[in-house]
Amino acid sequence: MIIGCGYIGQALARRYLARGDSVTGVVRTPASAEVLQRLGVRPLVLDLDGDWPQTIETQGERIFYLAPPPEEGDQDPRVRRLVEVFGVQGQPARLVYMSTTGVYGDCQGDWVDETRPIRPQVPRAKRRADAEQVLGEWSRGSGSDLVILRVAGFYGPGRLPLERIRQGLPVVREDESPYSNRIHAEDLLEVCLAAMARGGSGEVYNVSDGQPTSMTDYFYRVADLAGLPRPPAIGLAEAAGRLSPGMLSYMRESRRLSNRKLREDLGVRLRYPTLDQGLPSCFAG
Repeated sequence: MIIGCGYIGQALARRYLARGDSVTGVVRTPASAEVLQRLGVRPLVLDLDGDWPQTIETQGERIFYLAPPPEEGDQDPRVRRLVEVFGVQGQPARLVYMSTTGVYGDCQGDWVDETRPIRPQVPRAKRRADAEQVLGEWSRGSGSDLVILRVAGFYGPGRLPLERIRQGLPVVREDESPYSNRIHAEDLLEVCLAAMARGGSGEVYNVSDGQPTSMTDYFYRVADLAGLPRPPAIGLAEAAGRLSPGMLSYMRESRRLSNRKLREDLGVRLRYPTLDQGLPSCFAG
């Protein structure tokens, strides 16, 4: 079962279908359900803020939870509701939860591994931290396996900031731009598969390529490969009046993610360990 069966979820579904597994994809809209049907996925249109149909059995299931939390608040009531559903409709065998590296907060450019205490500073990260805590308590109480993936921003074909660059929206000058981290969508897919197959229960894995740069560097590279003008650069002080609140919140946090545990403990070999290798693949064909 893939809850939040969008870009990554559909890629996961294709892999499991190719192995002969049956897949249920949970989505919000009938249009998304039609996409899943064409793939051969059993679609389930569901409002995660509402009641789950009692006909859905979760006993013994392997579940990917890829859905985002609500857009407001410091908690994730959707995950809390999910745990309640498990108590009534059966405990799954294993759940892989896609969290965010934002739970670490601002680390002032330090290298960060999974032993670092989380310190979420913005509401979206606090909601993810809340979900991690709720699921951890559920796993320990139920005996079901839980694997948490703290995922950096992912990129891939159709997942590049091309429209932002075309609009000429500014970026922060490179010498003032904080570190940011990324992972190619195909590598994220492999991590998800590995986490479900052999991730240690209760374990957390940072998911990034381990080669942090600045967000400005990332935008410049994308623009160059797309043959577009590089976006204009402004100072961080000026950015407060010209960047969106969401983008500004990213600019106020800096960290470099270690992916050693991902490679050594989970045994994932990245196909695209650098932007130099990953970005051109997004434009191939």
